[in-house]
Amino acid sequence: MSNDENYIIEEETTDLVKKQEYWDTGIGLNKVDNLKPSKYLLDLSKKNINGELKYNEVEDLLKTYYETQDPNDVNIQEEKECDLVSLRIAILLEDKSFGFSPITLKNIHKFLFKDIYDFAGQYRTYNITKKEDIPNGDTVKYVNYQDIESYFEYDFKEEKDFDYSKVNNDELLLHIAKFTSSIWQVHAFGEGNTRTTAVFIEKYLNTMGFNINNDMFKNNSLYFRNALVRSNYGNIPKGIYPTFDYLVMFFENLLQNKNNNLKNKDLYIKELFANN
Repeated sequence: MSNDENYIIEEETTDLVKKQEYWDTGIGLNKVDNLKPSKYLLDLSKKNINGELKYNEVEDLLKTYYETQDPNDVNIQEEKECDLVSLRIAILLEDKSFGFSPITLKNIHKFLFKDIYDFAGQYRTYNITKKEDIPNGDTVKYVNYQDIESYFEYDFKEEKDFDYSKVNNDELLLHIAKFTSSIWQVHAFGEGNTRTTAVFIEKYLNTMGFNINNDMFKNNSLYFRNALVRSNYGNIPKGIYPTFDYLVMFFENLLQNKNNNLKNKDLYIKELFANN
């Protein structure tokens, strides 16, 4: 059985609320890369939610539609990525199978980005930097590509060995934030790391029995990504250190239905903008 076939859902849920949540999460997560869905996808998603179309039928219709569109039109291609990845995130969230392994992370990336990126499901073979808004154009120090597998081996072993029964709620949330931050900081793939990490973490938390508030990824996906940046960014000469505070606030809302006011502007590191 291929990796793609692992995610075929024979009996899709008839819970309209859950269906809507899955779609909202998929579309919301694409906002981390400023991607917006087409009107066509929004129409198809409604038909899927109402039971008129299956996921595989939606994908077939999307592929047929984009075969007729201009492959050189950047806006069209961005819509195509958003549409297909949103659909696939919804499928993955509805599918309850899960294996706690870096292999699962690779397979999620492959499933989300097949026929979008030619490196889907493959670790990057080069080092990267990315200009981030909140540290005024500076970059997080991502893992050297030669060390990706070693870092994942360490992070996943640490998580497997962690005893959740011996911590209180505050310690639990901080631990989840740190684990999420660690696997994101590896930035194993050329593109799509935040979306892949979010889907992996949500599926992992579901296996542990957490009740996920999917509105968080629908409405605060950019905050989530920037909180990951803050948890990994430091500039010691300027007195700036990585902080998990913002990521913990996100997880408090996600897992405990708290109502922290998540403002993206609060994540900007003011010291780095002082003289601009």
